[in-house]
Amino acid sequence: MPKVKRSWKAPPEDCELIEPTLDELDQKMREAETQPPEGKRKVESLWPIFRIHHQKTRYIFDLFYKRKAISRELHEYCIKEGYADKNLIAKWKKYENLYCLRCCIQTPDTNFGTHCVCLVPKNKLEVGLIIECMNCGCRGCSC
Repeated sequence: MPKVKRSWKAPPEDCELIEPTLDELDQKMREAETQPPEGKRKVESLWPIFRIHHQKTRYIFDLFYKRKAISRELHEYCIKEGYADKNLIAKWKKYENLYCLRCCIQTPDTNFGTHCVCLVPKNKLEVGLIIECMNCGCRGCSC
């Protein structure tokens, strides 16, 4: 994954509140990127990266939209600097538990050519049947 180009603009004042968590997630992302893909399918090697990206974006989404703990300025700064995915946040406003954008937009890339298992409610899935999304590794997030 290419490094995110940072601007020279100073971060907002309340950036110190989320900086330790974002630094920790960046460290996890570096570890996931350097992890050898031995013994895994090609798509499985990308799943940890998707999970960390989702976690980082979800953290900022929850702080701004759910808890209202950060300012709009900090939210826009995080999106501009690449800490959060603007398109994923936009889709979360419609599909609350969506795991990745490929699951919603590129439906031919899913296991069965229809909606991803991320969008299927857990009570609709058969008990004991394990289905994983081939894009992100999700086993059904929707409630």
